[in-house]
Amino acid sequence: MRLARILAVALCGLGSLSAAHADDSAPVAPVTSAPALTRADAETWLDGFLDYELQRGDIAGGVVVIVKDGEVLLQKGYGYDDVEKRRSVDPQRTLFRVGSVSKLFTATAVMQLVEQGKIDLDAPIDQYVDFEIPAAFGKPVTMRNLITHTGGFDESVRELMHSDPKRFGTLESLVKIPGRTRLFPPGEVPSYCNYCLALAGYVIERVSGETFDDYLDRHVFAPLGMEHSTFRQPLPEKSQADMSKGYERASAPPLYFELVGPAPAGSLSATGADMARFMNAHLHDAAGLLKPETARLMHTSVFQATPPVNGMALGFFEANRNGRRIIEHGGDTQVFHSQMILFMDQGVGMFMSFNSTGKDGAVGGVRSALFEQFTDRYFPAPVPDEPTASTAIEHSRLVAGRYQSSRRSAKAFFVAVGMLGQFEVTANPDGTLVIPPLTGLNGQPKVWREVGPFVWREVGGKERLAAKIEDGKVRFLGHDASSGVQVFMPVPAGMSGGWMIPVVLLSAVSLLLTVIAWPVAAFVRRRHGVTFEMTRQQALARRLVIAAAIVNLVFLIGWMMLIQSGLANLALFDGRMDAWFFVLHLLGFIGLAGVGVALWNAWLSLQSRRGWGSKSWSVVLAASCVAITWIGFTLNLIKLNLYY
Repeated sequence: MRLARILAVALCGLGSLSAAHADDSAPVAPVTSAPALTRADAETWLDGFLDYELQRGDIAGGVVVIVKDGEVLLQKGYGYDDVEKRRSVDPQRTLFRVGSVSKLFTATAVMQLVEQGKIDLDAPIDQYVDFEIPAAFGKPVTMRNLITHTGGFDESVRELMHSDPKRFGTLESLVKIPGRTRLFPPGEVPSYCNYCLALAGYVIERVSGETFDDYLDRHVFAPLGMEHSTFRQPLPEKSQADMSKGYERASAPPLYFELVGPAPAGSLSATGADMARFMNAHLHDAAGLLKPETARLMHTSVFQATPPVNGMALGFFEANRNGRRIIEHGGDTQVFHSQMILFMDQGVGMFMSFNSTGKDGAVGGVRSALFEQFTDRYFPAPVPDEPTASTAIEHSRLVAGRYQSSRRSAKAFFVAVGMLGQFEVTANPDGTLVIPPLTGLNGQPKVWREVGPFVWREVGGKERLAAKIEDGKVRFLGHDASSGVQVFMPVPAGMSGGWMIPVVLLSAVSLLLTVIAWPVAAFVRRRHGVTFEMTRQQALARRLVIAAAIVNLVFLIGWMMLIQSGLANLALFDGRMDAWFFVLHLLGFIGLAGVGVALWNAWLSLQSRRGWGSKSWSVVLAASCVAITWIGFTLNLIKLNLYY
């Protein structure tokens, strides 16, 4: 956000983890039973929903704001912004970290400068910065790529979060960190990218001549009267007393104030009342911020990875549901979880933010349910009645296989983290699909039925899935709830966790048994007076292979502990753990030497008069050492640099 949530936070931190939201483009019958969206009805419904869910989910507090027709229909706080002081959330006063909802403000600022002719959406981004961003795959990166998450950069967690202001660098220092990897050609594959928006923020500084914080204060917050909002970190003194505490769970101590490294991607602190002003502006052609034609361009879909499922506008995700045109953005820090949703044709907006992850990541279900139930309550439509496609069984078999998210890292140990996030798409005998990460509010995987050529709809639901097919093979799968953020891509056989994980586990078990058996066997021989006849070379090889086994075990356990502790607290990736990473990389290279020792030991054993059991085990040990070292290099656990 525990392993699945940790992976989500690490590689989707400051991103949208919101379940979003299918477009029912098929004709639907009108529904006349919807209650009118009034303050009284919305408040009664929200009170009943959130009072229960916050308590059940161990969530300290939250705020919900609904705007309609240019006015604030409802803004209300729930629970506490400080559990210890029992201080209630106040939508006018309490500041929440809105995570990646911040990106909408950065994108709005970019569009202001586009409007002024200072930025060209389709010009190489190199011309706006003072360092080189090499073209990749023969194509330069553009501002359009940056704000639609199609820059092709991999994800990075170094400097993503900080807890110590003394270790907190500048925006310029962050965007110039070396080692940025490009996974995809620009403009082709959605891969959610905090670095892209940080880079967009740096361009704002370069072309405007103002710091990013000053620009937002003067040109976005001031025109809208957002007097209680800031990107500044640490918080200005005047705002500190009103900042909500952030909690893993309401019953746990609060976390530190999260300092977001790529600030333009996620450092905004704002009140619910201020977010109402921003929503109303965008619902009315960004009045006070942009010209109407610029706003309409910003709100229009510009990239669909897998039509007809939802895609991206300029900064906004499409979240169409029940035939309504909806744009939105979610945001997650480690403990704050937010979402802003705009029903563009109805003039309605909703913002929600919660200051706790909750028990077992409960806030994710609360946020998804709140959006879906609000939409289905006030803007309902039945599930389209579509027949199952005749190609369902054939296409489901083609799609079945092992997949990974396009949003991943190719740097250092996060290759291993990404491998752990792989999953199997399963084709059922009836042609339906099951995709483990795509779960319902009950936590169970949804079932998908093909309703058109390589287009599936959730059985009994409204979300869609589609495949992009090239040369008769799946290039990737896109899903209504996330296709603006990421797609699912087939895993190359050489990088499949389906065989890597069992091999590592079996290798580790064989090394562990060897280390345990060594002193046990020595004790038994001594007790019974048995002599183990070995040459000097064999004795040396045996001692060295035991040492190699210990090194490999420490290498594996060390990486497991370090990754787990780092992903549980992303601020540890601010450089303070680099010495430990260096030690583990060094152990990996010692393990490489251990491969030679293990092979030598196996050769001596095979040439000796030992029994076949002993000889076979020496081969198993050699194979285990080779496997761990090979996989260590493959997953970047053994490297000569610390880029991550």
